[in-house]
Amino acid sequence: MHKLIIVKIGGNIIDDKLKLSSFLKDFARIQEAKILVHGGGRLATKLAEQLNIPQQIIEGRRVTDPETLKIVTMVYAGYINKNIVCLLQANGCNAIGLTGADGNMIRAHKRMSDKIDFGFAGDVDSVNEYFLKNLLGQKLFPVIAPVTHDGKGQLLNTNADTIAQEIAKAMSAFFDIHLIYSFEKSGVLLNAEDDTTVIPSLTPAYYQQLRKEQKIVSGMIPKLDNAFSALKGGVKKITIGKAENLKQMIDGISGTGIINE
Repeated sequence: MHKLIIVKIGGNIIDDKLKLSSFLKDFARIQEAKILVHGGGRLATKLAEQLNIPQQIIEGRRVTDPETLKIVTMVYAGYINKNIVCLLQANGCNAIGLTGADGNMIRAHKRMSDKIDFGFAGDVDSVNEYFLKNLLGQKLFPVIAPVTHDGKGQLLNTNADTIAQEIAKAMSAFFDIHLIYSFEKSGVLLNAEDDTTVIPSLTPAYYQQLRKEQKIVSGMIPKLDNAFSALKGGVKKITIGKAENLKQMIDGISGTGIINE
């Protein structure tokens, strides 16, 4: 099988022009097939504040009321997505910007919960892996915003980490996948305040132990839940680490590896 590298980046890189420019240069240099999935939560939150639209984050996930859905669609699928695409084009990477609605790429349903109403937050039902495979076959490299659809005319805000792992699982039928979650830390840390305490590898049992000890909390939990879901779904290699170390993560010398027992 050919190799496919799927990279997810978050708002900390997107909000920093210099870091984003450097990261995209590194991404453009990847010779293998590649897909970029991006978030952008901080920019959406900032715009919501400017428009006096209250925001609520529960367990690292945004509650998406109708007005917030408009904001995340404008910010994620609009400004952020197209800015990334044009910067990649400037680096010789023929990127194509997409949401889950484009090409019926990602179908989702409105999240149902007895305890919390997440509004128009979506959980993934299916990925059109043949659509993505065809794009890659044409040397087009997808840049995917975290907006999906339900097939009935409703857009949904879907966690970008979840989208990355669902795409990784679906594309594992055609490729050997290396899924990379890049963010502001050098990896999963034993001490969240000390970037030198990177855990080289993390098993499901060790993860549950660290959660019980409350050494892993907040937004890191859904990221790791997605990583382990991808591992169970057939993704061969998963790395979590600093976006500035993308090349080193690809080479296996940086970040935290997510592994089986």
